[in-house]
Amino acid sequence: MPWTTSDRVMVLRRKHHAIDVAVEMLDGWRRHLSGRNASLLAFWGFLSIFPLLLVATTILGFVLEGNQGLQERIVDGALAEVPLLGDDLQKDPASIDGNLWVLFVGLLGALWSSTKALVGLEGALDDVWDVDVNERSGLPAVRGKAVVGLAVIGLSLVATMTVSAVVNAAGLPGISRILLVTATAAIQILVVAAMYRFLTSAPTTWSMVWPGAVIAGILFAVIQHFSTGIVKRITENASATYGQFALVLGIVTWLSLLAITALMCAELNAAIVRLREPDRPANTNA
Repeated sequence: MPWTTSDRVMVLRRKHHAIDVAVEMLDGWRRHLSGRNASLLAFWGFLSIFPLLLVATTILGFVLEGNQGLQERIVDGALAEVPLLGDDLQKDPASIDGNLWVLFVGLLGALWSSTKALVGLEGALDDVWDVDVNERSGLPAVRGKAVVGLAVIGLSLVATMTVSAVVNAAGLPGISRILLVTATAAIQILVVAAMYRFLTSAPTTWSMVWPGAVIAGILFAVIQHFSTGIVKRITENASATYGQFALVLGIVTWLSLLAITALMCAELNAAIVRLREPDRPANTNA
């Protein structure tokens, strides 16, 4: 008998709805092997981040060429919170440059690795919603959803950078960081909700995905806000010999936190839906 249905735990679950939801979420995490899926997402995310950053900096090089003021505002805003990229660009904003060949290579690498990551997310979400393998979307639909999801993420990054530039240009030093984190969280919530809603073969609705999306979006914004400092601290405490290994460790830690947050909040959505089922047995979590 799993601990989630032990007599002592079931007594607590009957008394407290919040505990019931939390235990159901953790049981779903266990049954669906979501920890394994999160590791897979972090792996593909690690392979995706470098070509994506290459594409982002190259496009910014074209857009911001000759506009030093706008360049500095964007670098001091959203880009400053991107691990690895933000710290280097703050030291040397002029390093942003545009190159067509670099853009082409970066796009190919980003398209391959990022779509693989999103395909992995689709499979993980299908696991969360207990979708039978025979009822899942076919390969063309899965790949199509991945490409659309990649486009949505790209647009969200552009929106985040735009909001960052506007907030920094407004000249509100006391609350600018709070405004930026709030705006980033709002964008993240919308993106995560769309991912939860459409990147699964399960017949989900907006009302089914909002609870987890709100929590995940807020946590994503917080993690993104502190991620640069985390990576910087890890690399600063490492010796010159092991600095590159420490950098990889910092990035993998950041990506792992994002993947765990995404799938745990998806499990929360599924747990809430399961607990609403009228024919659910009172003494099990089936």
